[in-house]
Amino acid sequence: MATAADDDPCLWLEDVQGERALAWVRERNAATRHVLEAWPGFEAARRELKAILDSRDRIPAFRRSGDWLYNFWQDERNPRGLWRRTTLAEYRTAEPDWQVLLDLDELGRREDVNWVWAGASCLGPGESRCLLRLSRGGADAHVLREFDLERKAFVRDGFELPEAKSETAWLDRDTLLVGTDFGPGSLTDSGYPRLIKRWTRSQPLADAVTLFEAQPGDVGAELRIDRTPGHERVVVGRMLDFYHSRLWLWRDGQLVAIPKPDDAQLDFWRDRVLIELRSDWTVGGKTWPAGSLLVGDVHACLAGQPELQCLFTPSASRSLAGHSTTRDQVLLTVHDQVVGRAEAWRPEGAGWVGRTLEAPFPGTLSLSALHDPQLADDPLAEHYALTYTDFLTPDSLWLGNTASGTPERIKSRRSFFDTTGMRVEQHFARSKDGTRVPYFVVWPRQARADGCNPTLLYGYGGFEESLSPWYSAAFGTQWSSRGGVWVVANIRGGGEFGPRWHQAAVKAGRQASFDDFIAVAEDLIARGTTRPRHLGIEGGSNGGLLVGAVMVQRPELFNAVVCQVPLLDMRRYHLLLAGASWMAEYGNPDLPEEWEWIDRYSPYQNVRPGVEYPQPLFITSTRDDRVHPGHARKMAARMLAQGHEVLYHEAIEGGHGAAADNAQRADRQALEFAYLWRRLAP
Repeated sequence: MATAADDDPCLWLEDVQGERALAWVRERNAATRHVLEAWPGFEAARRELKAILDSRDRIPAFRRSGDWLYNFWQDERNPRGLWRRTTLAEYRTAEPDWQVLLDLDELGRREDVNWVWAGASCLGPGESRCLLRLSRGGADAHVLREFDLERKAFVRDGFELPEAKSETAWLDRDTLLVGTDFGPGSLTDSGYPRLIKRWTRSQPLADAVTLFEAQPGDVGAELRIDRTPGHERVVVGRMLDFYHSRLWLWRDGQLVAIPKPDDAQLDFWRDRVLIELRSDWTVGGKTWPAGSLLVGDVHACLAGQPELQCLFTPSASRSLAGHSTTRDQVLLTVHDQVVGRAEAWRPEGAGWVGRTLEAPFPGTLSLSALHDPQLADDPLAEHYALTYTDFLTPDSLWLGNTASGTPERIKSRRSFFDTTGMRVEQHFARSKDGTRVPYFVVWPRQARADGCNPTLLYGYGGFEESLSPWYSAAFGTQWSSRGGVWVVANIRGGGEFGPRWHQAAVKAGRQASFDDFIAVAEDLIARGTTRPRHLGIEGGSNGGLLVGAVMVQRPELFNAVVCQVPLLDMRRYHLLLAGASWMAEYGNPDLPEEWEWIDRYSPYQNVRPGVEYPQPLFITSTRDDRVHPGHARKMAARMLAQGHEVLYHEAIEGGHGAAADNAQRADRQALEFAYLWRRLAP
C-alpha cells in the first residue's frame, strides 16, 4: 500500500515555520486581501465587528471559588485581556468593582511575548495560590506558572512548566500531580501527556515520582482531583480514544479500578456516582439505553455491584445536553427538538423526584450549579446560574435557587441589530437514507421565498457537538440586517439527539453527515429559500472537513465555501499534531479497510481538475497546534495547481480560533463577510 506521503507534491507546506512555506502563505494572504479589502463595505464591517467584540455590556462569564467570581475580559483598552475577580454582590450591580489580578497586555510588553490567556487552576477557598496557563500566540500548548492572588504576582521559584499540552492539579499547597512533556516517551502518539507524576515544591521536575502511565496509543492520561471535604479523591485514567476511557482511584499509593463501561462518562458526587451512557448497558438484570443518566451509591459501584436509578432516558426528540450538581440536587439541561429545557432532580425516600425548572423558551439554555464543593458550609449550595439565548434574543443570565420557583434575571446583553419583522423557522429535510434532518432558518425582515436570497448554510456534524440556537451580533449586523438568510443544520455526527445521532456518522458512516448537509441545501432550494447562485456554506475544524467534502461532492449546489481551520487531507490527518486522537471519529487511514471508506470523501484526495467548483475561502492559523495548517495550505495549493480559483488567508497567530484578540477576530470576520457578499449578493 502507498504511504501517506507518496505522490504528494504539496508535502513541503506541512513545514509550519519553513521559510518556503511561509513565503507561500504571505503571497496568498496578500492576494486574498487585495481582493476582499476592495469590497466597499470591508472597513466599515471590520470597525463594526470590533466594536461588538469590544462592547463593555457583554455578560462577564465567571467561575466561582469561595467568595470570589473569576473572569477573563478583553476589550479595546485591554486587547490581550485582564484576569480579574469580584464578589457575587458586586457582580449583581450594573458596574461591578473588579479586582484586577493580571494584565496580560502589560505582561506581554514587559516580557516581550505575545501571551494569550489559556486559563487558571486555583487551590481553593482560603488559599492564595493558582496555576496560570499562558499560550504563545494562542496555541493549545502553554507554559504554566504559579501565581499568588494576594500579592497579584508570580511566585518566585514557584511551580513552573515550559510550553507543552500539560495537565496539572493541586494535591495540596506544596504538591502537584502533573502530566506534561517529561522527555522522550512521555507523550502519546497524539501529543498529549502519557505519564502522571507527583511533583513536590522545590523538587526538580526530573525527580517527580510516576504514579500512573497511559499507553502510547491512547489519546492521553486523565487526571482529576475531588477536594470535597470528607470525599477527597484522586482519579487517574487512560483516555483510550475520544470516547472511551478507563479510570482508577489512587489511594495510599495503590490504584483501584473504577468499574464502568469504557464509553461511559463517570463523575463522583459526594457519596454517589453519576454515569452518562453512550451505549446500552445491561447491569443488575436491567438494560439502560444509550443517552441515559444514572445515579448510584459510590461504594456499591466500586464493589462492582452498582445499585442504579435513572434520572434521564432519551426519546426520539429528547436528549441530555449536560448535567451539574448542587450540594443536594442534580440539574439537567435537556434538548427537546434541539431547544433547551431545565430540570432538577432530588433524592426522596428510596427514589428520585424530578421537576421542570422555570426558564425562557424556546432557545438554548446553559445550566450550572454555583455550589463550591470545597466549602463545608456553602451559602450558595443550592444556587445555580442559567443563561439563555436564541437567534433573535441576546444572551441573558439568571440566578436561581432549587428551593424557590422563578430565577432572577440579573444581566442581559443589549441588542445589536433590529429584529423587527425577522422570524425563525425550523424545518426538516429528508436525507438520502430517509432520515429527517432538522434545520433552523433565520429570515431577515421582508424576505420572501423567491429564490433570490443570499443564504449561508452553517454546519458541524461531529464529535457529538450540538448546534442549538445562539445570538450572533456579527451575523445579525453583517448578514441578516443586509438581507441575508442564515441557516443552521443539525446533521448527524452532532449530539442534538444523543449518542446514536452522533454514532450514525462516525467512521464508515461519515458520509451520512455530508448527505444530511446536502439534503438541507437541496431542501432550501426546493422551498424557494434560495438557489445555488446565492447559496454559500461555512464550517470550521470538523465543519471545515464537512464543507470541503460537500464542495467536492456537489459543487453545483453552492457558490461560496468558507472553510475554517479545516481537516482536508484525511490520508495524513492522524500524523499531524493532535490528529491521532480523532481516529475514533474518522478511522485509521493506515488500515486498508478503513482507508477504503475515508478515501471516498477525503477532500484533498478527491478534488479534480476540469470540475467547476465554487471559489472557496480557506481560513487557518500558523499557530494552530490542534488542526495542522498544512490541511488548508495543501488543499489551496492543489486546487490552484489544478487551475481552480482559490482565496486563502492564514493568521500568523491565534491558535485553533485563528485569532488572538478582538482586532484579529474582527479582521477575520470582515474578510469572511466580504467574501460572502461578493459571491452571493443578487
